[in-house]
Amino acid sequence: MVLTPSTMLPLGTKAPSFSLPDTAGMQVTLEDFASSKALLVMFICNHCPYVKHVAEELARLGRDYQAKGVGVVAIGSNDADLYPDDAPAMMAREVESRGYTFPYLYDASQAVAKAYRAACTPDFYVFDGERRLAYRGQLDDSRPGNGVPVTGRDLRAALDAVLAGQPVAGQQRPSMGCNIKWKRGNAPDYF
Repeated sequence: MVLTPSTMLPLGTKAPSFSLPDTAGMQVTLEDFASSKALLVMFICNHCPYVKHVAEELARLGRDYQAKGVGVVAIGSNDADLYPDDAPAMMAREVESRGYTFPYLYDASQAVAKAYRAACTPDFYVFDGERRLAYRGQLDDSRPGNGVPVTGRDLRAALDAVLAGQPVAGQQRPSMGCNIKWKRGNAPDYF
């Protein structure tokens, strides 16, 4: 496990487009969230201890903010050949066992992860109603083993600000987690 920080994509960046299959094989696109008041894009995976540590909060957060009109989507971009726990069939099991109410998409080519400059799992991006990046960074200060409760404080505050039409207050701290497991020869140049 390599502890990797998010790359902190520049604020104001337009949400990169995507069209990826969910765990039922249905294509989900950025345009499917056009009527959402905001959009939360999360890069996660099944095997990462950092994601496992926050998975219950991700399920709660998804339910809470989908009810407020936020589009929520998770994307798995790990090399499933080398990490079979992150393969689509296992992602479907994860959706069911965790109670995720948001689509969990598989980025087999890893092109979407590269477009978002995703670096770690979990990695979070909040876009406003015009799909401009308003927040990128951590869920909260909790990490496996540090004794800090998982609350989703930072990400929830960012979503609340965007829903209120306000800028996200305070310093945005990078998310930390396992590095995305890039296919051989496919690692991006932004590290």
